[in-house]
Amino acid sequence: MGDIKIYSCKMNDKTDFLPSVDRALFCPEDSSQCSDNIVAFPGFCDVHVHFREPGFSYKEKISTGSRAAARGGYTAVCTMPNLDPVPDSVGHLREQLAVIERDAVIDVLPYGAITVGERGEQLSDLEGMAEDVVAFSDDGRGVQSEAMMKEAMKRSKALGKLIVAHCEDNSLLHGGYIHDGDYAKAHGHRGICSQSEWGPIKRDIELCRETGCGYHVCHISTKESVELIRKAKAEGVDITCETAPHYLVMDDSDLIEDGRFKMNPPLRDKADREALLEGIKDGTIDMISTDHAPHSAEEKARGLEKSAFGIVGIETAFPILYTKLVKTRFITMDRLMELLAFNARKRFNIPLKNNDYTIWDLDREFTVDPRDFLSMGKATPFEGWKLNGVCLMTVKDGEVVYKA
Repeated sequence: MGDIKIYSCKMNDKTDFLPSVDRALFCPEDSSQCSDNIVAFPGFCDVHVHFREPGFSYKEKISTGSRAAARGGYTAVCTMPNLDPVPDSVGHLREQLAVIERDAVIDVLPYGAITVGERGEQLSDLEGMAEDVVAFSDDGRGVQSEAMMKEAMKRSKALGKLIVAHCEDNSLLHGGYIHDGDYAKAHGHRGICSQSEWGPIKRDIELCRETGCGYHVCHISTKESVELIRKAKAEGVDITCETAPHYLVMDDSDLIEDGRFKMNPPLRDKADREALLEGIKDGTIDMISTDHAPHSAEEKARGLEKSAFGIVGIETAFPILYTKLVKTRFITMDRLMELLAFNARKRFNIPLKNNDYTIWDLDREFTVDPRDFLSMGKATPFEGWKLNGVCLMTVKDGEVVYKA
């Protein structure tokens, strides 16, 4: 069997993220399970996950979510604030930090909410929380008030923190739950129009110009969003964005009447997917995050109309992207590492530590079976897909936190 191939880490000129590793730790020499294509990567970083604790531990816990992330090759994640209590004050934030300190096996960095209770009526204690949060977001809800968002940007700018925006105009939703496209029309579903996403992005770009605040857009899904962000970047606006794996490899023609295909924003049409792929290729899209959003089996068993929004994805992200984008030569492995490991750390100021790495067998094929997930959430549109890339081991601070 060949030696471990070490991916060359280009972030901050670090090349020593991987110390000497004995192959026998993860792949015994007599094992027929391991191929010769074993590669070590720096630990991935996901700035958009939902670990549901405190408040909704029947969906996911810090312990299960962080272990699922480790299995996916991640050594750092940022958890969204739609919790109970919402981390909108120092006291509420401390409840979450205590669970993270007790149960997380990787770096779990919380967001502070932009508004109290994520209700959009009053700004949270941004100053009090700033030292202990990675950024501010009301993810799961869009900040509807322009004046509220402008004031949040001003205060975040003064604190040196990003505003991370879930962009959704509630006045344009009209009870929709999938994309307002051909599938919705053919099957009698209420659709969500693209403008409900790109309209708030357009508004916030103008506010960024006024305030100079660093601004990051969550889970973009429309061609208009890509073009607005591309243009704003060219004009010098301090803006970055993410999309998720499912928006790159699926569109609304893939929908079936199953809650595991329901997420927010929804799968859009082919033209949107193609625009996102172009944004990945030309650098408009800075990073890929999973928006890992687990729910109970019962909450996802109510079909497209009545199931909860959200799917899981942190255990399948790398295999999907490697199989569908790198193996097909749409992008290089260097570009995938920018999207999964480096750009998020640079933008959010999350250090890459020398002893954080993940080891993958890139040739091994597997079939996605949610029964095997470490996450408590099992709803994935990728069930049954054949993919390449199996995580053999993930190490955080020199300690093995996942081993196949």
